[in-house]
Amino acid sequence: MFSFLDGAGHFFVLCILSSLLANLCELVCPKIISFTVDSVLGGIEADLPPLAEKVVSAVGGPTYLRAHLWIVAAAVLVLALFMGVFKYGESVFNRRGSETLVETMRNRLFSHLERLPASWYTGHQTGDIIQRCTSDVETVKSFLSEQLTSILSTVLLIVLSIAFLFTISVPLALIALVSIPVIILYSAIFGAKIGEGFEYCDQTEGKLSAVAQENLTGVRVVRAFGREVYEVDKFTKQNNLFADAWIKLGRLMSMFWCMGDLISGLQQMIVMVFGAVLAVRGTLSVGDLIAAVSYNAMLIWPVRELGRTVSEMSKAGISVGRIGEIMQAEEEKDAPDAVDCDPAGDIEFQNVTFSYDGSAQILKNVSFRVKSGETLGIIGMTGSGKSTIAQLLCRLWELPEDCGSITVGGVDIRKIRVASLRHHIGIVLQEPFLFSRDLRGNIGIGFERPAAHEPEIMEAARAASLDETIAGFSDGWETMVGERGVTLSGGQKQRVAIARLLTAHPAVMIFDDSLSAVDSETDAKIRHALREVTADATVILISHRIQTLMAADHILVLADGEIVEEGNHAQLLAANGIYKKIYDIQTGAGEEGGEA
Repeated sequence: MFSFLDGAGHFFVLCILSSLLANLCELVCPKIISFTVDSVLGGIEADLPPLAEKVVSAVGGPTYLRAHLWIVAAAVLVLALFMGVFKYGESVFNRRGSETLVETMRNRLFSHLERLPASWYTGHQTGDIIQRCTSDVETVKSFLSEQLTSILSTVLLIVLSIAFLFTISVPLALIALVSIPVIILYSAIFGAKIGEGFEYCDQTEGKLSAVAQENLTGVRVVRAFGREVYEVDKFTKQNNLFADAWIKLGRLMSMFWCMGDLISGLQQMIVMVFGAVLAVRGTLSVGDLIAAVSYNAMLIWPVRELGRTVSEMSKAGISVGRIGEIMQAEEEKDAPDAVDCDPAGDIEFQNVTFSYDGSAQILKNVSFRVKSGETLGIIGMTGSGKSTIAQLLCRLWELPEDCGSITVGGVDIRKIRVASLRHHIGIVLQEPFLFSRDLRGNIGIGFERPAAHEPEIMEAARAASLDETIAGFSDGWETMVGERGVTLSGGQKQRVAIARLLTAHPAVMIFDDSLSAVDSETDAKIRHALREVTADATVILISHRIQTLMAADHILVLADGEIVEEGNHAQLLAANGIYKKIYDIQTGAGEEGGEA
């Protein structure tokens, strides 16, 4: 938490200072009233502190003040005015400090999330992450702005109130002190229970956010399968759990506040009654009684506030912990001796074995080499490990040290700077993601000002066979793409993603089944155009279509995470193996001989 104080610390210092001065003004007022009642109006000689004695003498003494009571009223008014100014400063500095701190927190949190590896996101729901970045941050902000900065001034107010009470009446001060450990004790007990309640509420809110986010993202699938009622029931059930959690927590907090009010009320009643008895017996003046009751009121509310702070601290502590879980997650880091990527080097997999969950192996002892400028094709059944090869090469997943090696230009990719590696290796993922912006912005996302790179964007769109499609849109290049590309067809989204990759001109281009949603004619046009624009690049084509791969220099056939066949198109057909069977099925060459 303290690491987020950059730029905000001085505001909190000024806030605490303003609060202390406001409390000091508040503490002086009862003393003025006590002196006025006893010495000015009652004629009783008061034992004043040296500084107060000098001030009273300077204005003419009690006799002069008795004839000019407006001076006392003016003194109280001036103190109230200063207290208001200091309270205003406390509020302003507190708000500036908390907003600055939370702004820093959000920025660092988002920046950290951007640098976390893909493996971290597989174990965390998007809705829960969003909830931590919004609701939990707001909880921390609320605690900072309403509680934290007042703790020091509250403690000081308690100490000074007790000190002033002791100067007035030791018995009353002791009676007032009795309730403090009781309130603190029950606050600590309830604080632990309230903390558990807040943690459960946060967890249920995260699950509720995840359900909502998942359904809004997959709304077309829900509609297509007629699952609206099921999903509404699912949301309602989770929403009921969320509401019940807050109701239970509300009951607990109501009990906490009721008990606090009961103890505080009893304490104030006892002090008032006992003080009245002392006043009747003549051991306590009327002015001192008024001052004692005032100081006791000042004392009891800060003590109650400490109890409230304990409960709010429990809530904020849970949120800080949930935010801390993100901040403590290890970012992608370069090795100490990391070097830049050599884009002209060969790519080689050597005995690569990999699993996502530590049990089922996706790749098993995979070895192959792609020479610079060559085109490698990869084909295989679903789940055979094709996409895993692409993601390992881009370091979207890290290859453990004892699971083989992947080298580019003879350098292990674990020794290559991540930014440099991804700058030279571009990938079109199997499920392309488009942002909620226009087509120009989606294709030119790698440029700070896409409009300034119009020729490059248009050339990339032509190569992806997208130019005619864009021309057919009523808004042309300004056509807004809905969230996740919802307004485009699957083939159009894939072509936008291909064009986006081509604008970056990486030395290595990976197309992960990125033509699966386009028709055969468009597929052929795109492949022809790609051969022109990727003539000098190393290309890795992953596809289920042999037609997409048949022109590749080398083709790998994967099955159950292993390379079972490899060679060029003609060699694989001559081998009469799995590749030949897939070819016959896709081209219909085996139909005359029966069912393939």
